[in-house]
Amino acid sequence: MSPLPEHAVVPYVHRDLIYDWNDMGETLPPPLRPVQFDDETLRDGLQAPSVKAPSIEAKIRLLHLMNDLGIHTANIGLPGAGPNHVEHITRLATEIRDQKLKIAANAACRTLIADVEPLVKIVDAVGVPIEACTFIGSSPIRRYVEEWSLDAMLKNIETSITFAVKHNVPVMMVTEDTTRADPETLTKLYTTAIECGAKRICLSDTVGHCTPSGAKNLVRFARSIVARTGGNVGIDFHGHNDRGLGVMNALAAASSGATRIHGTALGIGERCGNCSMDQLLVNMRLLEWIDNDLSSLGAYVSLVGHACEVPIPVNYPVFGADAFRTQAGVHAAAVVKAFKRGEDWLANRVYSGVPADMFGLKQKIEIGPMSGDHNVRYWLEQHGIAATDEKLKAILNAAKEHNRILSENEIKEIAQ
Repeated sequence: MSPLPEHAVVPYVHRDLIYDWNDMGETLPPPLRPVQFDDETLRDGLQAPSVKAPSIEAKIRLLHLMNDLGIHTANIGLPGAGPNHVEHITRLATEIRDQKLKIAANAACRTLIADVEPLVKIVDAVGVPIEACTFIGSSPIRRYVEEWSLDAMLKNIETSITFAVKHNVPVMMVTEDTTRADPETLTKLYTTAIECGAKRICLSDTVGHCTPSGAKNLVRFARSIVARTGGNVGIDFHGHNDRGLGVMNALAAASSGATRIHGTALGIGERCGNCSMDQLLVNMRLLEWIDNDLSSLGAYVSLVGHACEVPIPVNYPVFGADAFRTQAGVHAAAVVKAFKRGEDWLANRVYSGVPADMFGLKQKIEIGPMSGDHNVRYWLEQHGIAATDEKLKAILNAAKEHNRILSENEIKEIAQ
């Protein structure tokens, strides 16, 4: 079959242009119910040694962006860590109250009254509910190192949760290192917490041990515990990225029945970080599991990168500098031909698995040693410069002599 002319008009339906092997055979079924999101950027994310703690002003701006993205809850700190933490938690809770934000707040507390008490005082002072995320290690290795007895752990859980519930503070029971804990221990910890009034339980992959199969198995196990208690108890999944599986594990957990998924902007957090909230939202949007407006996701990522002094890798998915940028001649030619058809939909998918326009971004074509005529002609047209044969040749020759892309000033100088 002879190739179509460059400007030929071909009738098509969008769905006919992409054959999706992701829909073949075994796949992740959609969640059983709408999934909520809990943003841990301002708590777990700030525990990373290389991350700078942002100012309260930056935290407030970030809280508003979380709200705009449709994130349901945000962990706003650790009240037992001292006066500065209490002050910031109070300011953030006040912002939620005064600005009538839809996002709700929670805070991390050890299963100790000494940690829950400062949170009770904040709630009383501000007048908005703040969920207590009471946590304790649950795996045999953690219990062995800490020299904890199960009886003592259960007593701490009972005392702290009862205290919180008595003071009208909702509780999520978090078992640290859940993905390496035995079922018997988890059953006792969760059952005690639920009987004392906890409204959520959290499965925490604290050291990033989990695989997608492990996430599915664990969520199904947790669902069986909730079913036996007869309570309307939510199931959270909190994953880390030590094996590079943070987002995949979160998707598997959501698919298996977890009702709220945790993450952080840019995946910041201890060691290799947490599940990336931005990548999670992108994937769930592409899977059509959510319909959130993600147009402010770039601002969310950018703010955290700047305020926490976290460099964003150039190849970071969606929001890295090179995510929708090419200098390769073959790639550029396909994108340019798509644009010439007047099809942004086409141009944003012909060489991209993630559509740039869905997130308020654009394809960008550069000129470098791997470039061809289409790169140069398109670049010049976009900058209002006549694309003569002489200019094309001069610019391409210069590009081939470099080991990097040409800057805008360099290209304009050659064109002149």
